[in-house]
Amino acid sequence: MQKPLILVSNDDGIDSRGIRHLVEVMSGLGEVVVVAPDSPQSGMGHAITIGNTLRLTPTDLFPGIDSYKCSGTPADCVKLAKHHVLKERKPDLVVSGINHGSNTSISVLYSGTMSAAIEAAIEGMPAIGFSLCDYGSKADFTHTLNYVEKIASEALAKGISKGVALNVNFPKKRGEAIKGIKICRQARAMWLEKFDQRVDPNGREYYWMAGEFVNFDKGEDNDEWAIENNYVSIVPCQFDMTAHHAITQMNDEWSI
Repeated sequence: MQKPLILVSNDDGIDSRGIRHLVEVMSGLGEVVVVAPDSPQSGMGHAITIGNTLRLTPTDLFPGIDSYKCSGTPADCVKLAKHHVLKERKPDLVVSGINHGSNTSISVLYSGTMSAAIEAAIEGMPAIGFSLCDYGSKADFTHTLNYVEKIASEALAKGISKGVALNVNFPKKRGEAIKGIKICRQARAMWLEKFDQRVDPNGREYYWMAGEFVNFDKGEDNDEWAIENNYVSIVPCQFDMTAHHAITQMNDEWSI
């Protein structure tokens, strides 16, 4: 029986620890092809490269696995993988990550990790973005791997709804085992930014973005609650951003 074809990408760069773990797990589930950025692309969102060159270079970072580093964004990586690397072959699953940091709630909009997955969904391919909610330099990914395998196996066996990418976040490793998996919604939470005004050694002003993350959501069915309570969160995401309820309100109330 032919093995499933699995495309792996990320936003932390092809030499990150997270993608090494992801490739290792996916190699046990199917034939893996890797196309990932040649440098960190965190916070790039769904940016694509227009008007500049894109370079795609084979690598030997993953022995025995067809792998390439790309000079572009995570979304570029998926596009190049589909149209150039894989050509007529369509992946049975596209996975992105494992991201070193959280992509819960509003962060999904800024996330390069999830943009690779959403780009795959746009292209008609089942997709999952995996993220670990730990920003520490020595973050431990090992407690996530069984869940990565379980979720990917379920997706391969039973499918993902068309046009949907799964946003999977793992809690930071704690003294107790992860309690389980919650399929939930995106929390109503956001970053309240502030910009520190500073001066460089040449006397020129510059700004450094800072701020704090605030969760306004009191529900227990969202991704922030799941992570806080030591569950894996899965939020099904779609690229159709139409606010359907607003169509009715505008048709009823606006005079246009």
